[in-house]
Amino acid sequence: MQQETLAVESLAGSSEGTRIVRVTGPVLLNNFFALKGELESNHTPVTILDLTGVEYMDSAGMGAIINYYVSSQRRGHKLIAAGVNQRVMELFKLTHVDSLIPITSTVQEAEKL
Repeated sequence: MQQETLAVESLAGSSEGTRIVRVTGPVLLNNFFALKGELESNHTPVTILDLTGVEYMDSAGMGAIINYYVSSQRRGHKLIAAGVNQRVMELFKLTHVDSLIPITSTVQEAEKL
């Protein structure tokens, strides 16, 4: 079976204190540590998780997002998900994460929140 790669990069948001974490590729048990490490490497008041390039996510990937959400809440920081496709949205709904984390269609919409 072929290893599916995950690319994660942090970008500065349009306003101070905002960072965008762009994720590309499937977020799976065998690669979610890249996402987890990038999220935890820098705590900013607002983190926008750009999932536009994520076609699939398993429970390990969702766990990494939930863990970061909880640590953000403890710090009084905000996590916003952007660009969530229908398949990933089903996982968000199944785990009720859609009721915790604000979700927008685009990064630009998230930056306006």
